[in-house]
Amino acid sequence: MQTFSSGTLTLQYTELGPTDGETAVLLHGFPQDSTSWAQVGSILAEAGYHVLIPDLRGYSPQAQPARLAEYTVAALVGDVVALLDARGVESAHVIGHDWGGSLVWTMRKTHAHRMKTATVVSTPHPAALSWAWTHTGQLVRSWYMGAVALPVLPEVVIKRRLAPLLKASDLPADRASYYQDLMNRPGVATGALNWYRQMLRDLVKPTAAAKVANPSPPPPTLYLWGTNDAFFNRAVARKTPEVVRDLEFQEIKGGSHWLPETHPQELADSITQHMKRS
Repeated sequence: MQTFSSGTLTLQYTELGPTDGETAVLLHGFPQDSTSWAQVGSILAEAGYHVLIPDLRGYSPQAQPARLAEYTVAALVGDVVALLDARGVESAHVIGHDWGGSLVWTMRKTHAHRMKTATVVSTPHPAALSWAWTHTGQLVRSWYMGAVALPVLPEVVIKRRLAPLLKASDLPADRASYYQDLMNRPGVATGALNWYRQMLRDLVKPTAAAKVANPSPPPPTLYLWGTNDAFFNRAVARKTPEVVRDLEFQEIKGGSHWLPETHPQELADSITQHMKRS
């Protein structure tokens, strides 16, 4: 893996495909790392795209700051921008799954000029999620967001019992075991959970909103959702196209929450078609 700097932190990333191709950046979620995108990344690279897949803040060994304030969405988006800067990429196709999808929603507002296209996998738009918590049964599905934001106890649980929880949500057993091992690497469990802890802080006392670096129209955006997603229901998925203008919404029939691992070819095909159309 290669590395790049974001402020005082050093993050690692995987690079695939021809460097003269259009750049696609793939952002992972929780409790994943860059390997979650390995199959999709290889397919995109074979199609001629220059693929960058970082291990995000909290997951990269040299990017695990102790202060929760360093896990704001603005800081996390800043790491993505730092990767583009380090590779000399003016604008890229940015694709995110789960928490990575949350970063894409933010980035299309704050750094639209750095994005050729935006693709969000599984994660509904924050406005749709807020609506669904009070209008549907989504709050029950989102119980884990508050639970993992508690101090100390979540580390104990995910270091010992993460794999069974992931398998119960239709993640393949080999990937569940890998992520179990990942959470037991030094600092990773706390770094990963700090994303949620800072989110909970922001709900109680919001930090300053991420600044818009360059006011630009949002890039062409695709939202992909698996119909068997255990964490986000159909109502919140279908609400997302209502709150985001000019959004293309696609359902992946029978797809779970873990689309990069379970439906890599179908996912890569949809992403590629979106990038080509735009």
